Amino acid sequence: MPEQTPRIAPLQPPYPPGVEVALAKWMPPASEAEPLRLFRTLAVHQELMSRMRPLGAGILGASATVAPRLREIVIHRTCALTGAQYEWGVHAIAFGQPLGLSPLQLHSTVHGHWSDSCWEPEQATVYRLADELHQTSTLSDELWRALAERFEEAQILELIITAGWYHVIGYLCNGVRVQDEEWALAFPQPDPAAA
Repeated sequence: MPEQTPRIAPLQPPYPPGVEVALAKWMPPASEAEPLRLFRTLAVHQELMSRMRPLGAGILGASATVAPRLREIVIHRTCALTGAQYEWGVHAIAFGQPLGLSPLQLHSTVHGHWSDSCWEPEQATVYRLADELHQTSTLSDELWRALAERFEEAQILELIITAGWYHVIGYLCNGVRVQDEEWALAFPQPDPAAA
């Protein structure tokens, strides 16, 4: 994917008053890494940034009720469906790989299908959730029954909110053309054997 000029430039140090503290809250504790371009772009609107952080942190934090690997399947698939390579690539490195998503599974989130053999039934169900919400903005009765068999109601709510949140993030990344982090993964190439 060719590099594009961002439509809104991420803030650069030295930051305005309060921005450095706000950016530190978005990064992992004690992180010495430069704040992500996405976060530095959001910092252009500090009030909006402060309102967004609690939901994002809640989805990824210890209080979440959905298993992290299942959460990441929803996030990766949603980012792929929205074409948000930036966020997909950051999550692949920061969460997907460390949580054990295989190269085949990561590839499937971009070019595959929930019925791919790399997915266990519970994983396929959350993958389908991302697909159906993206395609229809609702869930079929069949998928709802499958979700209800595997998850508590609070978890289903969290899965739906996660998919919606990463639509917001995908729209943001794409709309303002956040440039990929140098260390993040790019979308994998399609498998020529599958064509």
